[in-house]
Amino acid sequence: MLNSNEIEAHLTETAKSLICDLEIFSSIDSTNSYLMGRAQNDVLSGSVCFSEEQTAGKGRHGRQWISPQGQNIYGSFLWRFNSVKNLSGLSLAIGVGVIRVLRQNGIMNVGLKWPNDVYSNGKKLGGILIEVTSNNDGGANVVIGLGLNLNLPPNIDSITQAYTNLNEVSPDMVLERNFIIAQLLNELLPIAATFEDKALTAYLDEWRSYDCLFGKQVNFFVGSQKHAGIVQGIDENGLLKLERDDGVIQTFSSGEVSFSA
Repeated sequence: MLNSNEIEAHLTETAKSLICDLEIFSSIDSTNSYLMGRAQNDVLSGSVCFSEEQTAGKGRHGRQWISPQGQNIYGSFLWRFNSVKNLSGLSLAIGVGVIRVLRQNGIMNVGLKWPNDVYSNGKKLGGILIEVTSNNDGGANVVIGLGLNLNLPPNIDSITQAYTNLNEVSPDMVLERNFIIAQLLNELLPIAATFEDKALTAYLDEWRSYDCLFGKQVNFFVGSQKHAGIVQGIDENGLLKLERDDGVIQTFSSGEVSFSA
């Protein structure tokens, strides 16, 4: 079971200094929604929560994040930024942090699918959800959520894309959730705390080394509009570069990518 004392026992001094509050829930509607609510009450940077279960877990574009009891990692943390303008590429930097933690634990066959997904062997292993609200002083409240599959049951009808879990990716490894959560906080909190100074530039090369879309033929959707082409990585601002059949390269700031058959 998740236990705040066990998590705190594995935190670095830096991470401890960045956490103002660590809450563990047996069940919650959504860790992101909970902290978005707290952000309206002037809660400080470093508010962190995890839950054994989410009854209304959130994915991108209003999708549900399937969150069964005691199986996986569902958590969020709140950070305050001085300006909304300083957030470009934050989700990519957070993705780099997640991959670092997995690789530190010997899980090497993992990568990142632009813009927010953790992948392994062509299947979704986890996802990042960043939600932002503005402050009256021009700053931004940012809630950074992470869902990571450790033991998600197979063949869940409501999940329409291919997915996997860490027990499947690394069946010989024993992964203890409290320890993994602590490592994630050790990595992700400093990224958030220093991102306004470092920006995406500090993570670009590493993100590109984890890019599991590069060179792939894909279908790309912006709303209902479909584009097809070969992914040529990301530009300096973290925008996706897509090479069309006529050789022209387009860049996109958001959208949905699916692998072509």
